[in-house]
Amino acid sequence: MAFIPALDRQRSIFIKGLSGRRPLIPFEAATLRETAKRKMSTPAWAYIDGGAGDEKTIAANLAAFSRVVIRPQMMRPNASADLSTTLLGMRLPVPLLLAPIGVLDLVCRGADRMVAEACRETGIPFVFSNQAGIPMETCAAAMGDTPRWFQLYWSRSDELVLSFVRRAEACGCGAIVLTLDTTLLGWRSRDLALGYLPFLRGMGIAQYTSDKVFLELLRKGFVAPGSGGGQDAMPGSGGDQSAGAMPATGAAPKPPITPATIAALLQLKANYPGGLWKNLFSSEPLEAVRLFTGIYSNPALSWEKLAWLRQQTKLPILVKGVLRADDALRARECGADGVIVSNHGGRQVDGAIASLDALVAIRASLPKPFPVLLDSGIRSGSDLFKALALGADAVLLGRPYAYGLAIGGRRGVREVIQNISNDFELTARLAGCRTISEIGVDVVGD
Repeated sequence: MAFIPALDRQRSIFIKGLSGRRPLIPFEAATLRETAKRKMSTPAWAYIDGGAGDEKTIAANLAAFSRVVIRPQMMRPNASADLSTTLLGMRLPVPLLLAPIGVLDLVCRGADRMVAEACRETGIPFVFSNQAGIPMETCAAAMGDTPRWFQLYWSRSDELVLSFVRRAEACGCGAIVLTLDTTLLGWRSRDLALGYLPFLRGMGIAQYTSDKVFLELLRKGFVAPGSGGGQDAMPGSGGDQSAGAMPATGAAPKPPITPATIAALLQLKANYPGGLWKNLFSSEPLEAVRLFTGIYSNPALSWEKLAWLRQQTKLPILVKGVLRADDALRARECGADGVIVSNHGGRQVDGAIASLDALVAIRASLPKPFPVLLDSGIRSGSDLFKALALGADAVLLGRPYAYGLAIGGRRGVREVIQNISNDFELTARLAGCRTISEIGVDVVGD
């Protein structure tokens, strides 16, 4: 299935409407979100939809787009338009990629593969999550020739980091997206209120459990330097274990043995490769989670590591999580080939500047053609248009496609992609812009 132009798809929807057939996925952002909420479990909704603290940064991301207005230009013939673009040698039907979202298997089993298949059907690139529920190789196979990138979290083992990079190279990823803003887990109030962290139940760790270096570290009983007592974290359902999921300075408490603890342990064994019956009497799943919780994040990450990574791979490297112009400049100096302006969808620092508000200064510090992308807060095609007008080369779409996944699986993701893309196309053409180069600051205001 190829990318469908806006007018063709609009016509198809109206014609199908004559026979009473309605689209599966809501078009309006708030309705999409509310429909998805009814489809998800309470822990899944908290993890996918939630953010840090009082979630003021989530609200700020949305408000920033609302403050920007479009100033359409009239009498510019728009009978045809070409809004495709090229990014780091990658041809895109529209300047849109799907952002990495961890633990999509909370939404449904096989979620990452479904998203990969939807991207193949629409030609939109997918950034594989470091915290996926399915190994990158499986998702790459599902995408065929469709472009894909790999998100990298820097763990406490450089050997493991390099292994992930080599695997990304081998499965055809076109770039590495080094995420800088998650060296520690943010204070995510909804997850904390539930005492729920999916990693402790064996979810979202497939890149690790499919990695030869990780499995060798597991076999050797590796203890990450500086991880303190994080290795002692036990999966359970109480509140204490969520602290043990991060490297700590003291010993992480073990939860009491209760029916809930036993249920969580069985869930871990069921989620681990091989399934419940294979793992029922094995200690490996629990040991793997203990290793993961002690190794997956690295608070000591520094710019020197980026320079080292630049020497290890020929793939383009983009750094994600940049909100300051000085950091953007430092990233380029250390070898980054692009930056992604992002506050992690409001999931890390509550009160952080909205990504769209940070974009203008960062673009001014790094003029085109240096690639600058925007992540966080995209909910519509007009949001995509505004981001491009303010200097972004492309945007990463996050939560909306997860909502589509919850509602309709692969089809739901595909329809969300098409809705955003078609909305963007019509917004651009009605604003008098027929190519990406015509979308500039002269067509927006505040």
